[in-house]
Amino acid sequence: MLYDAHVHLSDIEYNSDIDLILNSMHNLGIKACAVSMDNESSIKTLEIAKKSTHVLPFIGIHPEKAGEDLELMISLIEKNVKNISGIGEIGLDKTYTSNDEQYAQQKQVFTKLLELAEKNSKPVSVHSRGTLDDIFEIMPSYKISGFLLHWFAGSKKQLKQAMELGCFVSYGPVSVYSQDKQVLISNTNRDKILVETDGPVKFSRCFDMKSAHPSFIPSVVFCICKSLGISYDEVESLLETNSKQYLGI
Repeated sequence: MLYDAHVHLSDIEYNSDIDLILNSMHNLGIKACAVSMDNESSIKTLEIAKKSTHVLPFIGIHPEKAGEDLELMISLIEKNVKNISGIGEIGLDKTYTSNDEQYAQQKQVFTKLLELAEKNSKPVSVHSRGTLDDIFEIMPSYKISGFLLHWFAGSKKQLKQAMELGCFVSYGPVSVYSQDKQVLISNTNRDKILVETDGPVKFSRCFDMKSAHPSFIPSVVFCICKSLGISYDEVESLLETNSKQYLGI
């Protein structure tokens, strides 16, 4: 079984194709950590998860949506704690802020959701664009066994820090044609590698600007094979073990 560690199945881009996507996931043997952006998409993610056991619902508030009703999200998590697989997408990103006050609000939302993840023993899927150093400073205050830095885009030094802190990191379709990403993969602890699509993000080159979805995962797996110098079966087994460790299953 393969796992897409981070995909937005609740996105409007998938509305007309969601049943086809769920069928393809079943046929290909792929499960998906379906992350959310806000309260509305979290509710939608929970509904999609009812359609297939291959959908592992994550709910949370993305840093872009830090102005969302946090109390409503807290209530949603507490009400559905037995039904959710994790909390996400959460994190920090200064590109969505115009002042220190807004960034402080992101931090408030992020830390509260980390607190809930710790309390309920749930993994988290973390957005860390341009904010890895701040996240590394915050993370040790919480005991979360499954801490994923999705779409890892840091430096080799930051990757080393992530490994020292016990983070999982995920790589997506861009890795297929990015030498920089392939170098990062080869420098990542094997037991901390996950794969994702971050669909419905569109990727160029060999993906012809199509919206990504879980069926792209085998292409990413082949990239991991190349970077690590091991067979597809070995990588598939490694990723399944890592994914289960991340999810605590």
